[in-house]
Amino acid sequence: MISFPKIAQLKSVARFRERVSELGLDLPIDDQLLTAVEGSPLALPFQVGKRIVGNRWCIHPMEGWDANYDGTPSELTIRRWENFGRSGAKLIWGGEAAAVCEEGRANPRQTLATSTNRDGLRRLCETVHAAHRQHGWSCDDLLVGLQLTHSGRFCKPLPDLRFRPRIAWHHPILDARIGIDARDDRPVWTDSELETLIDQYVNAARLAADVGFTFVDVKACHGYLLHEFLGAHRRPGKYGGDFDGRTRLLLTIVDRIRHAVPELGVAVRLSVFDSVPYQAGPDGGVPAPHDHLLPYEFGFGIDPLDPTRAVLDEPIQLLRMLESRGVWAANISAGSPYYNPHLQRPAAFPPSDGYGPPEDPLVGVVRQIHAARDCKRAVPGLPQIGTGYSYLQDYLPHVAQAAVRAGWIDAVGIGRMVLSYPQLPADALYSGQLQRKSICRTFSDCTTAPRNNLVSGCYPLDGFYKALPDAKKLKAIR
Repeated sequence: MISFPKIAQLKSVARFRERVSELGLDLPIDDQLLTAVEGSPLALPFQVGKRIVGNRWCIHPMEGWDANYDGTPSELTIRRWENFGRSGAKLIWGGEAAAVCEEGRANPRQTLATSTNRDGLRRLCETVHAAHRQHGWSCDDLLVGLQLTHSGRFCKPLPDLRFRPRIAWHHPILDARIGIDARDDRPVWTDSELETLIDQYVNAARLAADVGFTFVDVKACHGYLLHEFLGAHRRPGKYGGDFDGRTRLLLTIVDRIRHAVPELGVAVRLSVFDSVPYQAGPDGGVPAPHDHLLPYEFGFGIDPLDPTRAVLDEPIQLLRMLESRGVWAANISAGSPYYNPHLQRPAAFPPSDGYGPPEDPLVGVVRQIHAARDCKRAVPGLPQIGTGYSYLQDYLPHVAQAAVRAGWIDAVGIGRMVLSYPQLPADALYSGQLQRKSICRTFSDCTTAPRNNLVSGCYPLDGFYKALPDAKKLKAIR
């Protein structure tokens, strides 16, 4: 496996900057972490749709694998949402990846955005607001949304944990990985079935508005269904083929929600580049064999002659179309945690079903930050949120502050970092000091756990999860 210095070993901003320079990377880094009183760029309000958001910190949506089997929130789910509220972040981006139908869940304990969970969704929304107020903050500039999703190829809706995929098209590499017969078209969505799916998204959005959410995120990232459709070059009919066909499903859902629930904001989390799937190699992850598939027609935002290289022309065109349709904001992500996690979620240690990092994870962080910068420069009027910062660890706020100051991005989101250190935004804004013992070190236990039917949480650093019976099971799996 490739060896590289761990972030925890870099004991100062100066040494961190040296490491970035050694790798030949271009990354803005502030020497001093400023508080809100000292004029931190991260403390500045900004406009998202019709609302003013109180600062530049965002909490990314998650799949906690901890709802009840009927899709209602468990006490573990409620605890996570309380942490979102007490984080100090003023933008809660979806909070939860909620499936628009039972069969669309990525795991059997995923939250549902269906009428059967109306009271549960209301409780989540009320929980985050109550926790925010309990810490002395106003909710007037707090923006809370719900992420709407269908897991598509990666559906595992039942407790037996078998894949029950619904796909946009046959993928010559991914089909084999999850047991899809390339000759069997039964998992492929028909155009008429997609009309029903669109209705389910609209119903879920209407429900979100009814229970108090201010916006919904129409999830189009990480290999899930709406992201997969963006790469459906070989799909016939109106939902595939050329750019207009491949973006039609996402744009139709956006338009239908805005028409049906005009008071509700709509946002999109988007993987702006993908890559050929990776697999374990002797020294870390390597691209799956794909020379026989060139030109590669199985992804979005990639070079068809070199599908390990990002090309942002189409993603930028899509962002412009989303802006023209009144979308409030875009959350810029990349790749998929299922088949190229080093792009989407750079980490020092792989999950149990993953592969070792094929590069210093800092390279993956900077790749995402640059992609988001390029998208922001190309579509400056659309508020955009950055992703992939957690691996920066101690220096996450130093880079976030510099990136926002430089106009590379409007706000910075954190995901797995919230599991170990939910109050990081508040500490950065109000004390200017981080609690090192709480900083996520990207051990990937929060991914290994759900991959093995355990609830997701930070088992190494959160004493609550350390005390759960699942902690012993996870240790045995590791």
